[in-house]
Amino acid sequence: MEDYTNFNQNEEEAELSFSDKIAGIFTEPTSTFEQIAKFPPKGIDWFLPFFILLLLVIGSQWLIMSNPIIKSDAIRQQRAAQEEYLQKEVESGNLSQAQADERMEMIDRQMEQMSGNIGMIIQSISIFVMGFIIFFVVVLVYYLIVKFALKGEGTYSSALVANGLVSFIGMIQVIVTTILSLGFDRLMRDTSVASLMNIEKTELAGFLLSKVDPFSIWSYVILGIGLAKMFKSEDVKKHIIVILSVWVGWSIIVYILSKFVPFMQNF
Repeated sequence: MEDYTNFNQNEEEAELSFSDKIAGIFTEPTSTFEQIAKFPPKGIDWFLPFFILLLLVIGSQWLIMSNPIIKSDAIRQQRAAQEEYLQKEVESGNLSQAQADERMEMIDRQMEQMSGNIGMIIQSISIFVMGFIIFFVVVLVYYLIVKFALKGEGTYSSALVANGLVSFIGMIQVIVTTILSLGFDRLMRDTSVASLMNIEKTELAGFLLSKVDPFSIWSYVILGIGLAKMFKSEDVKKHIIVILSVWVGWSIIVYILSKFVPFMQNF
């Protein structure tokens, strides 16, 4: 009887397989992360999901930009944003009209070069490089918040695993966004109400509606659960609130900055 009991206990403590972790993120995230936290963080648990996510993003870009209507509209939007920025620089006296025109001509040449296959390859490489850099920085921010502000018991690797596994939700969002973009013949960067209604996010109404995004909210809720469990905390609700607050707070900062730097609209 004693041997049988020990056998059952060992079975209960068995580490989840990678496929079980994937399924658990969608079905039972709390218990899944709780079980994952019982074992040392594995690099495969964060690297592979995020790697696949970046591959999907790159594939999505190639597929969407193969649509001539979307490609033309995307170039038009980028050009309009640059023209608006340069015009503000002229009005503020930082540039003369001649300098602004010259810079716009240079931007047009660069955009033309980047619109071909070589440009797409360069963009794909950039997505990989910048994707991982941003990922590590964002995870570091969450790690510092959970570790020191929320007094969690975990490592940077624990935060990597929590963030990495949430990438599976991001994969679904990329697929849905790609389908919607091709269906509507326009570039959609997310699944928010603002994108669905084609409302400019540079205006306040558009910014607010851009936060009404079921996939983004879902991701951050699961991330909050993951960080709570990976850092041995029972107060899951507090972690979810903090993570959602960081998301909204960063979005507000980007919204304000985008008024002065058009490039920030892409964040």
